[in-house]
Amino acid sequence: MSKPIISGSFSYETLEETLDVKTKGAELFIGVPKETAFQETRVGLIPEAAGVLVANGHDVWVESKAGEASGYTDKDYAEAGAKIKYDHKEIYNCDILVKSAPVVEEDLPLLKQNQFIVSPIHLSVMKAGILQAMMEKKITGLSFENLKDDSGTYPIVRSMSEIAGSASILIAGHYLSQGGRGKGILLGGISGIPPTKVIILGAGVVGEFAARTALAMGSSVKVFDNNVYRLKRLQDTLGHRVWTSVIEPRILAKQLKTCEVAIGALGSESGRTPIVATEDMVANMRPGSVIIDISIDRGGCFETSEITTHENPVYVKHGVVHYCVPNIPSGYSRTASHAVSNVLMPLLLHIADAGGLDNYVWNNFNIRTGIYMFKGALTNFHLSERFELKYTDLNLLMASMG
Repeated sequence: MSKPIISGSFSYETLEETLDVKTKGAELFIGVPKETAFQETRVGLIPEAAGVLVANGHDVWVESKAGEASGYTDKDYAEAGAKIKYDHKEIYNCDILVKSAPVVEEDLPLLKQNQFIVSPIHLSVMKAGILQAMMEKKITGLSFENLKDDSGTYPIVRSMSEIAGSASILIAGHYLSQGGRGKGILLGGISGIPPTKVIILGAGVVGEFAARTALAMGSSVKVFDNNVYRLKRLQDTLGHRVWTSVIEPRILAKQLKTCEVAIGALGSESGRTPIVATEDMVANMRPGSVIIDISIDRGGCFETSEITTHENPVYVKHGVVHYCVPNIPSGYSRTASHAVSNVLMPLLLHIADAGGLDNYVWNNFNIRTGIYMFKGALTNFHLSERFELKYTDLNLLMASMG
């Protein structure tokens, strides 16, 4: 065997392995339908966000009057570069749908194969039939509730919680007044008059913003939560030593007896919110005091709570005014739409820069928590368990595609 010839004119170097090649940006085709769901007044993309997407080379179709309930006109969208469509069915031809309400049965015949839908899922109204129809059409679904950002938090849920917390105190102030069936008390009080007493059940984001707003108005605030870490975090975030306690029935009953406002802001990881304020506790509250049960969408934490609507928001029980509207942010639809749009517009730009949804999901682990369905495969374990549908692990799905 002859020996290999090694020439000095050649240089031998190891080549770097190419792990990831940046793909060419994708052009997105985005549709924003007008919501028909009860009391849904928000819109997924505001005109300013549509303008940014159009300026980046994407097609944005907006159904006529989609933003009307949030104070945005067709003219606002048209001037931003979006195309206004007057046929509801036509919007569903878009590759990406941005909805501010969950997919409902009326939407199913209009959905097209392999569509990407960004919307809330609202477990309380979701049905197995809707999920099965979406699976048959190989839909990819991203939910508002489970969408995570790079910091590991849920930006849309947090924004809606901030709105609900701040709004609850403003609503309570209205219903304490004479015109709101209350005792004619000014929330917060003035010089020479003792401050209004506000009890908040729950020290999460909703409770934090309710406490922040109540303190800013001069109220005396007392917060209950069974998670001591949350109570500590609340103290640190507010930078103010508010009165705190774990939820002990006798202490809670005593505090409710002398308060003007009680805010229910307890969360629940799964299932119903626990009832911590019994009917007897409510019956012993001062006549004309106000309960705002923000956790009503998960059943409520006051035993006397019953769901109300934006049209008929309150009822009186045991002399106490109850406000139990489940979707408080819809009452502040322009702010809520702006908050949702602030999250979705950059997300859509990132998806486009990555070369499409598949590439973005492959490279970004945080978005995977928000995807409950990927090309017809149900990837949310809680949904599959609840509706007894086949579950597919998204990480395994991505690995098999890779």
